[in-house]
Amino acid sequence: MFDSIVVQPIFNLLLGIYSLIPGGDFGVALVIFTIIVRFLMLPLLKKQLHQTRAIQRMQPELVKIKKQANGDKRLEGAMMMELYKKHDVSMFGSIGILFIQFPIFIALFQVVQIFTSHRDQIAGFTYGFLKDVGPIKDLIANPSNFNENMLGFLDITKHAFESGQVNIAILILALASSVTQYFMSKQTMPKQQSDKTLRQILSEASDGKQASQGELNAVVMSKMVKFLPIMLFFVMVNLPGALVLYYTVSNIVALFQQGRILKQDTNEMIAVADQATAPTKAITAKERAGRASEAKITRIVAKDTSSRHNKRREKL
Repeated sequence: MFDSIVVQPIFNLLLGIYSLIPGGDFGVALVIFTIIVRFLMLPLLKKQLHQTRAIQRMQPELVKIKKQANGDKRLEGAMMMELYKKHDVSMFGSIGILFIQFPIFIALFQVVQIFTSHRDQIAGFTYGFLKDVGPIKDLIANPSNFNENMLGFLDITKHAFESGQVNIAILILALASSVTQYFMSKQTMPKQQSDKTLRQILSEASDGKQASQGELNAVVMSKMVKFLPIMLFFVMVNLPGALVLYYTVSNIVALFQQGRILKQDTNEMIAVADQATAPTKAITAKERAGRASEAKITRIVAKDTSSRHNKRREKL
């Protein structure tokens, strides 16, 4: 089922792009495929970033909830759920892209295996309407003609370390994936309001002082921002170059997307703040005199109407 729902569509999309590139270039096809995937995920990315920003803005309210609950975990949980509901925030909304990226990553690994080690399966995974397309038809007939190189020199089916040799190009890609991951995380990380280290916060907590949840979250996140790229690098050097290329290009596109979305959010917040603090338009002396005259006429008319009404009542 996974092959039919995930692997086969990805395989055929890549194969279709590959067939459109003159001479065939699996690396270029993979880059185009990655850009398409990132733009298809743009609405989800916007939602993810909005959720992340909303959670950051909620931190002061979460601190108040912790104080109000006074150690009652059930009450604290109920109040937190109510707060999330109030701000329309899903606790799992910020990791939606991971749930989509993970199966794509696994499927890509299988697709690379088909193109490299199991080329006899190309015909079986290809959709019927694509089998008559010239380049694809030729590839099915002669699987050995598949071009796994990118730009004619980088074999993206290889690993960074393979058979006792170092593939410098793929090693650079693995390093680029780590660096871009770091900057992606920095883009969405909240500014740390305190200079306290995790050890200081835990030491104060052991002394009976209640730790600020905002401080604790910021410190843990800053540690993860540094640790995750290092861990990612060691994962990437053990994967085929095609997956490293996909992840690196995906991160580069995401950096531009996140930067644009976050800038739009910032501009919107500045516009709202400017509107809220805009000075009231000064009233000229002539306008004040005009308004005073209108008010005077209104009072005279009201008084005259009231006098006539009283006289009519006396007659009655």
